[in-house]
Amino acid sequence: MSGIQPTCSSTQVPVADLLATAYNAAPMAKQKKHPTGTIAQNKKARHDYFIEHRFEAGLVLAGWEVKSLRAGKAQLVDSYVLLKDGEAWLLGSHIAPLTTASTHVIADPTRSRKLLLNKRELEKLFAAVQQKGYACVCLSIYWSKHLIKCEIALGKGKKEYDKRHTERERDSDRELQRAVRNKGKED
Repeated sequence: MSGIQPTCSSTQVPVADLLATAYNAAPMAKQKKHPTGTIAQNKKARHDYFIEHRFEAGLVLAGWEVKSLRAGKAQLVDSYVLLKDGEAWLLGSHIAPLTTASTHVIADPTRSRKLLLNKRELEKLFAAVQQKGYACVCLSIYWSKHLIKCEIALGKGKKEYDKRHTERERDSDRELQRAVRNKGKED
């Protein structure tokens, strides 16, 4: 009796094999993750400011916001950091609520979110923002292990001619890279 396995009457497959696979379902495909863990970037900030110092800050988030960030539903286009009362706040960021999120919590996609920085970093930011021309902006939101972090930067505003100069440099670098790539193909 020990060598005989019970089989299914319709398929003649051993019952143990049928129970091992859940309803013979195909495995679900894994979602592709961004290699750097970046959720959202503020490319406009890099265009509008000379970035001088960068800081990594934690974010105080609600549960539905974390769920939305996992789905990549965040925008940082007009976001900035407000420093008041010894604290840093992220304003202007938009985290779109999911339709499957909790119904007992009213989701505000553009609410101000507290940034978690240590005292030394906050003092450095407060001192720099007091100087004329300096601003504190959010550059990106990304995953750091299992935590969501916000990269903020201290930057000095660019004038219009500075923006044109940066664009010219970027175009010339692109042309140089293209020429180097095409040189190997011509031989």
